[in-house]
Amino acid sequence: MNLNHIHHVLTEAKKITNHTDYVIIGSLTALGLEVPPPDEMVRSIDVDMYPKDDPARAGEIAAIIGQGSAFEDEFGYYVDAASPDLPTLPDGWEDRFVVHDFGDVRALFLELNDAAISKYARGEIRDRIWIKEGLKAALLSMPTIEYRLRQTAFLDDFEEKSVKQRVTEDKASLNLE
Repeated sequence: MNLNHIHHVLTEAKKITNHTDYVIIGSLTALGLEVPPPDEMVRSIDVDMYPKDDPARAGEIAAIIGQGSAFEDEFGYYVDAASPDLPTLPDGWEDRFVVHDFGDVRALFLELNDAAISKYARGEIRDRIWIKEGLKAALLSMPTIEYRLRQTAFLDDFEEKSVKQRVTEDKASLNLE
């Protein structure tokens, strides 16, 4: 995926909702960087997003240009409805958006270290690969991630312990001690 794909998706979303600002979460937040991210960080074909000022309409967008739609059949990528309440994120995450203005629409990408916290909470293999690639490329900062972990409200003790264990594992495997 690349920024042209994001622009295409957001332009189509605007036709559905008339909104111009969309929050992008998930793997494709790496497209908000000024430098090209490693391929492993942008391999996803689903754009996890929602309209900033009307998050409830994300489902409406996904119903038209989401998984299994004619849009996906034609272009090979799709929208996955997200919500600001869905991911585990540190306090202040909405103040750290990386904004890309396409002129007709704007993508508000999660700041990469904030996205990493959410990915640590999910803990899926592809999320762990995404994080490790970001750390190896110095696009993510382990000290920043660890600091923001202290500002994160986890779902429960199990999630918090799991995240801290995953961080410890990554620090050891990447010699970041």
